[in-house]
Amino acid sequence: MYKLTIRPFLFLFDPEKVHYFTFSLIRVLCKIPLVPGLFRKLYQINDKKLERNLFGLHFRNPVGLAAGFDKNAVLYNELANFGFGFIEIGTITPKEQTGNPKKRLFRLQEDNGIINRMGFNNDGVANVIKNLKKNKHKVIIGGNVGKNTDTSPLGYTSDYLDVFRELHPFVDYFALNVSCPNVASDVKLNDKDYLIELISECQKENQRFKIKKPILLKISPDLNTVQLDEIIDLVAETKIDGVIASNTSITRDHLKASEERLKEIGNGGISGQPIKNKSTQVIKYLSEKSNKSFPIIGVGGIHSAEDALEKINAGADLVQIYTGFIYEGPGLIKKINKAILKN
Repeated sequence: MYKLTIRPFLFLFDPEKVHYFTFSLIRVLCKIPLVPGLFRKLYQINDKKLERNLFGLHFRNPVGLAAGFDKNAVLYNELANFGFGFIEIGTITPKEQTGNPKKRLFRLQEDNGIINRMGFNNDGVANVIKNLKKNKHKVIIGGNVGKNTDTSPLGYTSDYLDVFRELHPFVDYFALNVSCPNVASDVKLNDKDYLIELISECQKENQRFKIKKPILLKISPDLNTVQLDEIIDLVAETKIDGVIASNTSITRDHLKASEERLKEIGNGGISGQPIKNKSTQVIKYLSEKSNKSFPIIGVGGIHSAEDALEKINAGADLVQIYTGFIYEGPGLIKKINKAILKN
């Protein structure tokens, strides 16, 4: 029903405006008695065979919502009704920021993809915490953290630590976002030595809390094999808890969209089907080359149960969806979980 009736209507309008309209609609619907229960009955699958235990956390199922959808933690309680095993909020920065100028979110319908250059628009960590205090603990929550756009290179680590420290009591795990192509940055965030420093400082901060939270690194799908080897070495050296592969891509290869359309859109990171194979290749390389020595969350181009199984067979322990959720609807979560049970 979603693809035949709801999606065609939603896709008539500006993607960013539709995003916020959909948020409001889900929130209103979930306030109606019996509706949340109906959503759970339609979309959730509760089966012991779906449960996963990774980096000290117990996941009800291995299908999560990637960062970027619920940036400010305003809808995670309602989204949990659709059957997600975990939800990653953010990216969150120390201070509130508006992000890049609009228009900054574009559909590539013929490619089942999205190009965005949002620029870490979020309400800042203090406001996000206010929302997280309303947590009904229906689902595992991950916190995706980043730096403010106007922060100088000398302040990068301080930004990450500020968010990490403030957010620590309210999330179940952390994702260090060092790979988003849509924020003003420099090569520092891709430098192995700096990443070791950043991870080490976050781990030191983690030790100050009674309950330690897992820390993962979110990487780009555009890394070459030399850079991926560095990631494997980095994980071994720092003992970070895992890797999320992958973020959006800056490459525009093999797209059906015309050159004119792409030029009109301008720069930004691509998500969805166009990066499916790239992210799977990254997962496979990391898994095989490291002898599966660390957990991997696979994300990028999952629009079907088969896409998810491809990621899992490549070495992913958990998967996340975002663009696929937009294009395929909430039924995709149930389809993936059913396929995992049969696999």
